[in-house]
Formats: sequence, structure tokens, C-alpha cells
Amino acid sequence: MSRLFNLLIVLAIGAAVIASFSYLAIDLGALSSADSLRQMASYVQRFLQPDVSQAHLSAIAHGALETLAMSALGTLLAAVLGLLLALPAAGRFGGPLQGVARLLLNALRAIPELVWAALMVLAAGLGPNAGTLALTLHTAGVLGRLFAEALENTPTAPAEAIRLQGGSQLLAFCYGTLPNLWPQLLAYSLYRWENNIRMASVLGFVGAGGLGQMLYVNLSLFQEAQASSVILAMLLLVLAVDSPSSWSRQRWVRA
Repeated sequence: MSRLFNLLIVLAIGAAVIASFSYLAIDLGALSSADSLRQMASYVQRFLQPDVSQAHLSAIAHGALETLAMSALGTLLAAVLGLLLALPAAGRFGGPLQGVARLLLNALRAIPELVWAALMVLAAGLGPNAGTLALTLHTAGVLGRLFAEALENTPTAPAEAIRLQGGSQLLAFCYGTLPNLWPQLLAYSLYRWENNIRMASVLGFVGAGGLGQMLYVNLSLFQEAQASSVILAMLLLVLAVDSPSSWSRQRWVRA
């Protein structure tokens, strides 16, 4: 019975694959023909000759700084907004506010960054402002949820001791909860910054500035050499940030 069930699953997957090829009208023969392979080879060859002219490299440097600034500012604003929403989401202000905060966090992170960017372009116009707002809104939902879970797992005894001695709720949070919570908050924020650098490079496809917008323009004009240079700059930017960020996260979490 088990073998028959497994066989039926395999047949169903095979039928779905065949139906997908038929529905999409993909012609594998034409794709692997000599003319198609020659065109693909020519396209790849043009891509392997990046434009390293001074003017283009200067534009790439400006776009890279814009992408870096968008990701850093968006992550910073998201961390602040996420922490403000995490406090009620962790139940620090009662049940009703907890439900509202969790619903808002779910809504923020349920909408992808590209959709937020498209909406922000309509609201704030083309450019890095839209990209920064898009990263802030989505990342606030992600970080707020992580911060709320970290708050729920943080020991409450230090904060309660401060309140019993007459300290306010703000002092109890700053001196009783935040010191234990800080390494986790920092680690989560740095990790999301790494992700946001990659995403900031993509948001330009909807007009949100940075290297992504340069890449979109180059690809739209079939400028393979210029697009190749922008892609290399994206890779170098991500590699330049990933290693220091990972080292910082590990160092501070251990500390």
C-alpha cells in the first residue's frame, strides 16, 4: 500500500511537470538549437566585459553609497519602530494593546519590500526616500516580532526589583531589562542590515534608487557591459559588509 501511494505521488508530480511545460508552451528544442546557443554565448560574452570607464565607475560609487545609506538608515529606523511595537506586543501594556501590536507587526512584515517600495514610490516619488521607507516598514515588522519574542524570554526579576524600590517603569526597562536584551537586539538588527543591503540593491527596479535603479536602466537599454559592472559592485558591496557584520554579531553576542 505504501509503495502504491509513493508511486501515485511520483506519477502526479510527473504529470504536473508535463502539464506545466505544455501550458507554458516551452520549446526545449528551440532553446537548445544552434542559433539559440550562439545567441546565449554572445550575450554571456558581452556580460563578461564589464565597463570600467571612469565616468561609469563614478556613477557606480554614488549608487553604492546610496544603497548603503538606504539600508543603514532603513534598518536603524526599523529597529527603533520595532522596539516601540515590541513592548506592547510582548504584553507589557496589557492584552488589548498586545493583540493590536501583534496584528500591526504581522501586517508590516506580510507585505514584501518590493510591494512597499512600489507604494512608497507613489507616495514619496522616485528615489532613495521611497526605498528607505520601504525597508523601514517591512523590517520593522520583522524586527518587532523578534524583539517581542526576546522580551518574552528575558528574565523579569531585575526589572521588578527596580520597580519595588520605587523606580519607574522606564527606569526598570532601561536598567533591568535592556542590558540583558541588548546583545540580542543588536544581533538581530545587524543580521537584518545584511539582508537589507541585498534588498536595497533590488528595490531600484521599481524606482527606489541605488544600484538597483542603475541596473534596471542598463538592462532596459541592453547595456550588458554597464550592467555587468553594476552586478559586480553589488557583489563587492555585500561581501564588504557581510564579514564585518557577522564578526560584530558573534563578538557582541558572546560578550
